[in-house]
Amino acid sequence: MEESTAANAATLRMELKKTMTEILDDGGVSEDRGETDGALVAVDEAVRILNRLREVESKMPDSATSSSSPASVLEVPKEFKCMLSRAIMSEPVVIASGQTYEKRYIQQWLMYKVTCPKTKEVLSHRLWVPNHVIAELITEWCQVNKYDLPKPSDAPVGLFPDDIDLLLERISSPSSVEDKTGAANELRRQTKRFADVPAFFVAEIPESITRLLTPLSALGEDIDSNPGLQKDIITALLYISCLEENKTAVAQHPLAIPLLTKSLKQGIAKTRRNSAEALWELSKLDSNKILIGNSETLEALVHVIKEDHFTAAIGAAYAVFQLCCLPEKRDKVVSEGLVPALINRIKERSFVYIYFALLSLMTTQKGVIEEMEDLGFVDDMCSILRNTSCSVTEENGVSIVLLRMCGLSTGDRDRERTRLKLIKEEEDKYSTFTKFATQGSQRTVAEAEAVLQWIKKSGPSGTGAEP
Repeated sequence: MEESTAANAATLRMELKKTMTEILDDGGVSEDRGETDGALVAVDEAVRILNRLREVESKMPDSATSSSSPASVLEVPKEFKCMLSRAIMSEPVVIASGQTYEKRYIQQWLMYKVTCPKTKEVLSHRLWVPNHVIAELITEWCQVNKYDLPKPSDAPVGLFPDDIDLLLERISSPSSVEDKTGAANELRRQTKRFADVPAFFVAEIPESITRLLTPLSALGEDIDSNPGLQKDIITALLYISCLEENKTAVAQHPLAIPLLTKSLKQGIAKTRRNSAEALWELSKLDSNKILIGNSETLEALVHVIKEDHFTAAIGAAYAVFQLCCLPEKRDKVVSEGLVPALINRIKERSFVYIYFALLSLMTTQKGVIEEMEDLGFVDDMCSILRNTSCSVTEENGVSIVLLRMCGLSTGDRDRERTRLKLIKEEEDKYSTFTKFATQGSQRTVAEAEAVLQWIKKSGPSGTGAEP
């Protein structure tokens, strides 16, 4: 019985698709904007099929109509999607060519063009009318499939692929510097403001990344000779890199990582910041970490953490954290002076959580705890811990004390006694770890309790044992 019902549903879906195709091939309305008798009959038939499909599917068990597997995710029929918005149509309208589009997208298109986006034919006029036929079919389909139809929107629409292609042509051609900069500025604005622009930039525009980056590559060591052009190109690349589907293509492009690395060193403050953030975005993808984490890029990122404005340093810290999820990258950044750079940033008491997280990651490396102690950071760390309200900082700070300092055997008895003395004095005077053991996160509570156990076992003159 269930198999028969499922077969009926499949047959009805095929009939519906055929009927929809016939309606769409006719454009949905006649030239005098009235619905033809044939169109009305076809619509009535489509509605009948939809109602019958709803009735059949209501008799099917839930397992037959839904599933948690990715393959069962509901796909909107391509006939209901606008080729400009790439989404289901909320306000379908038909233009002179008989093609149907989302209203606000085709309005934007017709402001500047007199051709049909699909057929490329020159239109006899720029007028459009609501396509009630398609609108009714979409509504019925959404009801049958329990699909939430987005409400009509007045949000602005970005440029289309052809227009972005023209901007790239201006950026990459031997035009004036002013024209290149103007085009790059508009591209930066488009990639920031409109999510669909980064989406089609890589997928639909030929050689888009090459054409975007070639002007900077051609400048060589004088990459910052036109700071405005450099800033806009790097910023556009940042927004393009934010899209998950673009991360691999950008990171694998032979110009991208070298130019981002060079822009970390040469460029105005916004350029350096956006270069760091682009590297952070790209390094979120595991397959990119090896591509990005070369010595020159890591060195440049550490330099930004050391010396640059705090906004650039934050992006660089996130990028280094992502890249150092690969243990083999950690020795390099430690040798470049990352530990004192992080300590200095933490002492500034701004965005402490990311610097603490990165410092905690680095303490797995030999000699890092000793370097922290030699820099006199234990007192500062305890002061921050007793005054912070950030659970991330608490967790990473207590982890440093517990997992790295407690019971770390260096063979230097004086160093170990000094370490124990400092941690014990912190607890005796401020009850810092007792507080975390009673009111921290689950992880912080467990680790703080272990620190208290270590202090207790160590006694007044011991050096401690591993908790």
